[in-house]
Amino acid sequence: MAVYPITEPPGRLGVITAYLMIYVVWGSTYYFIGTALQGFPPFLLGGMRFCTAGLLLLLAGRARGEDIFRGPLVRKSAVSGIILLFVDMAVVMLAQQYLSSSLVAIIASSTAIWIIALDVPMWRRNFRSISVLAGIAAGFLGVGLLFAEQLGREEGGGQGAHGILLLVFGCVSWALGTLYAKYRSCAEEAVKEVPASAWLSLLYLVLFGSVLAYTSYIWLLKVRPAAEVGTHAYVNPLVAVVLGCAAGGEGMTWARMAGLFVILGSIALVRRTPPEDSAGKGRALSPAAAMAYRKGISCRESEK
Repeated sequence: MAVYPITEPPGRLGVITAYLMIYVVWGSTYYFIGTALQGFPPFLLGGMRFCTAGLLLLLAGRARGEDIFRGPLVRKSAVSGIILLFVDMAVVMLAQQYLSSSLVAIIASSTAIWIIALDVPMWRRNFRSISVLAGIAAGFLGVGLLFAEQLGREEGGGQGAHGILLLVFGCVSWALGTLYAKYRSCAEEAVKEVPASAWLSLLYLVLFGSVLAYTSYIWLLKVRPAAEVGTHAYVNPLVAVVLGCAAGGEGMTWARMAGLFVILGSIALVRRTPPEDSAGKGRALSPAAAMAYRKGISCRESEK
C-alpha cells in the first residue's frame, strides 16, 4: 500500500466517522459472519467478500485517476492484505464454525495486546510502564481462562479449544499486518442452498465490513498511532456480544464474561502508557509537531 505525504491534519469529523466504522461496524461483522456461514463455506465466503470489495475499491481508485498498478504499491498491498486479511479472516471464519460469534469477538479483542507487544519501534515507550507489562500479562490470562473453559466442555470433541488456538494465531497475524501497514505501506467447496439471510449478510460484510470499515482502518493508521487505532478492540467484543445475544440467541457464561472483562481490563492497563516528548520523557507532541513527524515518515517511505 502506497504511503502519500500528509499535508494537513485530518478533519475531526473524518476521524470520528472512521472510528465509528471500526468500532461499531467491525463489532457487528462477527454476527453477520455467523449468519453468512449458514449458507456459505468459510473460504468461499471469504473469497466472495474480499474479492468483491477489492474489485469495488479498484474501480473507485481507477475512477479517481489513481495509478493503482504500480509495482511498489502492488507489492506492499499484497503483503499487508495477506497478513492482515487473508490469514486472520480465514482463521476467524474457520473458528466461528466451532465457537459463537460473541466468544470469537471476545478472544479477538486480545489483538490490541499483540499490537503493543509486537510494535518494536514503540517498545522503548510502551514497556517503560509497569501497567503495560501487567496489561499484557492480564490479556494472556483472559485468553487462557476462555481456553480452559473450552477444554472443560465435553461437547464438540475439543474443537472449541482448537478454535481458540486458531484465533490466537489470527490475532498475531492481524497485529503483524497492522504494523506492516503502519510502518511499511506508503480445495473445492460445495455450495448448499443459500438462504436470503446469508446473501444479505454477505452484502453487509462486503460494503460495510470491508469497503467502509477496512478503508477507514487503513486511513486511521496513517494519521493516528497504531496503539490508539487498536482500541477498536475495546468496543468490537461488546457490540458482538450484545448483537449475538439479542439477535442470535447466544448464551453468555460466567467464564466468558470474566474473560471479556479481564481482556478489556488488560487493554485499559496497556493504554495507560504515558506519552513521550522529543526527549523521551513524559510530554505529548503538539498537533503540529505530530503532523510534521508523520509527514516526514510518509515522505521517507514514499521514496522507498
